[in-house]
Amino acid sequence: MKKPTVYDCSIIELPRIENPAGNITPIHGNVNVPFDIKRVFYSYDIPGGEARGAHAHKECHQFIVAASGSFEVVLDDGRNKRTVLLNRPFYGLHVPPGIWAAEQGFSSGSICLVLASHGYEEADYIRNYEEYQCYIND
Repeated sequence: MKKPTVYDCSIIELPRIENPAGNITPIHGNVNVPFDIKRVFYSYDIPGGEARGAHAHKECHQFIVAASGSFEVVLDDGRNKRTVLLNRPFYGLHVPPGIWAAEQGFSSGSICLVLASHGYEEADYIRNYEEYQCYIND
């Protein structure tokens, strides 16, 4: 099995329905994102200087959107690192399983929206970076 790299993480432009009364961006699993969506959550009221994430998944895909404001996603595959700025609600970042991801540099009032391919399963998380390195080097 090919191990994912930070270059397998892709920015995907989402559809925009523009309207003077306000824009809408619909998101459909297996249409706008490359997986069936099983869980949706969002982080908000993040204090200045705080970071979120800092973990990898064994099986879960994630699609991360800056629903409001901006932040960076630092991607790490154990060899390469890549930082992606998310600052538009009609762009999202697909993070496949096996990639260490951390969100940082949140602007005031930002909202980090995450669409996930799996429900919450603690066993799917790798939260310790040394354990992550062992996992990807197996």
